[in-house]
Amino acid sequence: MKKTDVVIIGAGPVGLFTIFECGMLKLDAHVFDALNVVGGQCATLYPEKPIYDIPAHPVLLGQELVGNLKKQAEPFNPTYHMEQKVTHIEPLNDNEGHLWKITSNMGTVVHTKALIIAAGVGAFGPNRPPLDNIEDFEGTSVHYFIPSKKRYDNKKVVIAGGGDSAVDWAIALCETAKSVTLVHRRSKFRAAPGSIEKLESLVHDNKITLMTPYQLDGLCGGNGHLKSISVKHFQNASVETIEADYLLPFFGLSMNLGPISEWGLGLTNKHITVDQGTAATNKKGIYAVGDVATYPNKLKLILTGFAEAAQAAHAIRAQIFPDKIFHFEYSTTAGKP
Repeated sequence: MKKTDVVIIGAGPVGLFTIFECGMLKLDAHVFDALNVVGGQCATLYPEKPIYDIPAHPVLLGQELVGNLKKQAEPFNPTYHMEQKVTHIEPLNDNEGHLWKITSNMGTVVHTKALIIAAGVGAFGPNRPPLDNIEDFEGTSVHYFIPSKKRYDNKKVVIAGGGDSAVDWAIALCETAKSVTLVHRRSKFRAAPGSIEKLESLVHDNKITLMTPYQLDGLCGGNGHLKSISVKHFQNASVETIEADYLLPFFGLSMNLGPISEWGLGLTNKHITVDQGTAATNKKGIYAVGDVATYPNKLKLILTGFAEAAQAAHAIRAQIFPDKIFHFEYSTTAGKP
């Protein structure tokens, strides 16, 4: 059995920055994550996806962001418990101020004074398009995630979807792929305005072929390798055939909070409702930050999660040391503990 100030569930970007914020306040942290590497979705799903909304970084790849955050947290010596899910939490009230007993599926037990849930969307998996034989091509010609964009160099790529991932990857791949075709069932996209403007410019310059309103209809090929994709017009049902080496369907991720949903944390549409100023949940000593947390007018941005991490860390310091006067200092003044 181990003891710590804070247990953090989730080692994605927000979870990593939470380690730093807790460390700056001299709070020790243990971190649990079901994956075998730190970084969450940025490391496993989008390591080469460019990110444009990190302050002071005009563009940053997902893996670069994760690497920088991990390095930033290293001076505080966090204890990582990778490939472990927190399955049970039990209330405590010992004389050292530990409020919760945390148990993982591997039998790891930690007593903690506070718990921060930075689980993102929880356990995640892709939403598959309803195509009869899609399993025959998954992993070879059908990819839901892109660990390396180099494999698509000089290849014919079809991307399906209308959100940020579909638009961003169409833009990112069109310079090196032999062809990029973007298929969407509507003429409007649910992506950042700047990305949509860039997409429209590339379509105008014939660097991306846009097919709207169409939806995927069938896959043709053999031995796991695509030859062509059929798409059906969403209104008149006419069918077109597109030559393709790869299909990249981006229809979002299915979200499963797993055991977290059983902890009585006041869920709203599979998100944990928190106090906006402190990230506190409805249970003493439990906080939630990042995409898993919700409150009125919440923006699901990494930088929002970073701010919530700082708020949670300061609230926990006040919880653990209620009788100590704390004078807020900027990092440039305080330095690292």
